[in-house]
Amino acid sequence: MIDGLGDVQLVLKIGTNTLKDLKGVGPKTAAVVVQAHKGQVPEYLTKLEESLGELAPLADDVAAFRAALRGDLHLHSDWSDGGSPIREMAEAAMAIGHEYMALTDHSPRLTVANGLSPERLEKQLDVVAALNDELKPFRILTGIECDINVDGSLDQTDELLGRLDVVVASVHSDLRADSKSMTARMLTAVENPHTDVLGHCTGRLVIGRRQRNGTQKPRPESQFDAEAVFSACVEHGTAVEINSRPERLDPPKRLLSLAVDIGCEFSIDTDAHAPGQLDWQSNGCERAVECGVPVERVVNTWPADQLLEWTVT
Repeated sequence: MIDGLGDVQLVLKIGTNTLKDLKGVGPKTAAVVVQAHKGQVPEYLTKLEESLGELAPLADDVAAFRAALRGDLHLHSDWSDGGSPIREMAEAAMAIGHEYMALTDHSPRLTVANGLSPERLEKQLDVVAALNDELKPFRILTGIECDINVDGSLDQTDELLGRLDVVVASVHSDLRADSKSMTARMLTAVENPHTDVLGHCTGRLVIGRRQRNGTQKPRPESQFDAEAVFSACVEHGTAVEINSRPERLDPPKRLLSLAVDIGCEFSIDTDAHAPGQLDWQSNGCERAVECGVPVERVVNTWPADQLLEWTVT
């Protein structure tokens, strides 16, 4: 919003104290803008640097794993519940060295996340095609994070799912169902030929999203037969997601180790809802190294053509 202002407009907004009238600009952001415009280091940044210090460098084995990743197969834009346009997410992915990203906005059932109806998804496919012409050789893979319905079906039409490059299937509702019901639900989704990646399989939150003001607590894992589900993933060629969001870190290490032993393939994803969150892949890489995930079994270390050959089989 600030970048879109001309110099005269910016000076006028600062002089009249109306920066906060801009969408998404609150008091803290306005103060940062004013101080930066004066050539000062914003106080907010100074406080962050003093409180957090320097980030520790990645261990060599984790850094090597991170360097092997060519893309991210689970991220969101402002078409659903992300905060940034598709182009900004793509440009951020390019800036950190990715060759591709899968755009996986939510499916229609998840109305709280502004899920995409078939009509909106059709329009998004046209937008992605145009962006791919502009941004090549970088590639935006078409995709969706598809809600797994209670009966295990996927929350989008078969015709559209068949046109997408990457389908991440995730459970977002009835997370406290009994193990037998949840297992059956997940098995049906994993066996669906359209499913490429099983997203955040336990649904847990290790940190409540609004925990700081006391309105939400951490969420326990859903209960299901992990051995049966992971075995089905191997049988049907569905990758198990290593979700790198700090509040998810899903699956837990004991289940991730089990998936390794069973022979699963994996996708290390950020589930990013903003450009800066694309850097979270290091969290997943650290867990992958700790649990002995073979790098060659991580599908987003593969070139795009190899990945797409895998998703269509």
